Amino acid sequence: MSSEPRVYRALFLCTGNSARSIMAEALLNKLGNGRFVAFSAGSQPTGTVNPTAIEVLRRFDLPTAGLASKSWETFSGPEAPTLDFVFTVCDRAAAESCPTWPGQPMHAHWGIADPAACVGDELERLQAFRRAFAELERRIALFVALPLQALDSLALQSELDAIGRA
Repeated sequence: MSSEPRVYRALFLCTGNSARSIMAEALLNKLGNGRFVAFSAGSQPTGTVNPTAIEVLRRFDLPTAGLASKSWETFSGPEAPTLDFVFTVCDRAAAESCPTWPGQPMHAHWGIADPAACVGDELERLQAFRRAFAELERRIALFVALPLQALDSLALQSELDAIGRA
């Protein structure tokens, strides 16, 4: 029996994979303290990470190296990592038919308003990104605090769904 702690893999999905899912990936990789490996992807990736998302991550001292907008197909093939959790962070991605994920992960919807859709001046756009970041940070902090190995699958699904409503 291995004494190594279990490392969980989570995928955050959004349509464009340019802001919310990217910030969630960076947050879980930091807040998870090695217990989690986070990824992000999109159903229709923009191919670029929103510069304001990068700015917010840097302001909160989160690493941004390696963050990239990519297709969710990256995580559905035979070479894909086995996933434990898949979180949709936008309503549009939640409504789409997702690929089959390796590992039969648990799913939850954690809808966050799209900060990239904010119309306004630079300060208003930055505030929209900070709000999205704060919501993601709160939910991810709740998630990493869960006693994952102590919860059966029904209790864990209930907790994941409750976090999405928080």
